[in-house]
Amino acid sequence: MKTTSRFWLVLILTSLITGCGFQLRGYTDIPYSTMYVDGNPNSPLVVNLQRIIRAGGHKERLTASSAQAERTIQILSEINNKIILSLSGAGRVREYQLQYRVKYRLLAPAAKEILLPTEILLTRDMSYNDTDIIAKGSEEQQLYRDMQTDAAQQILRRIALLHGA
Repeated sequence: MKTTSRFWLVLILTSLITGCGFQLRGYTDIPYSTMYVDGNPNSPLVVNLQRIIRAGGHKERLTASSAQAERTIQILSEINNKIILSLSGAGRVREYQLQYRVKYRLLAPAAKEILLPTEILLTRDMSYNDTDIIAKGSEEQQLYRDMQTDAAQQILRRIALLHGA
């Protein structure tokens, strides 16, 4: 009886999820045949952009220079910021807001601007405790990495939408 109940529960939940239009994001289809990512090669954002572009099954899509590319994503700035959100009664930090701000633009050959400088601001809230300094430092770095991955996906989705518009 338990197995049958579980089967029906899973079937109903699956039907509800598919019925509401839920769909995994998947990879962004880049509408250009060749691209170049102009930015600090050690930046996690640049590495993520390159990884996502390659993941579409087109490793040859990335070029070695902007002169060879149909479009260039130019990273103008990346800024990490940490803001205190709340303090304890003793004046110790209890919560931070982490911010990741990236500014980029899309260029055609001969540095012609296709997309004017655009900014993405991502934020994450993080609780803080003085007794867990090492763990909280690791959590902070992981949150920044997640924001950089999210920013790379947003940049490529916006570029794909721009081409379709």
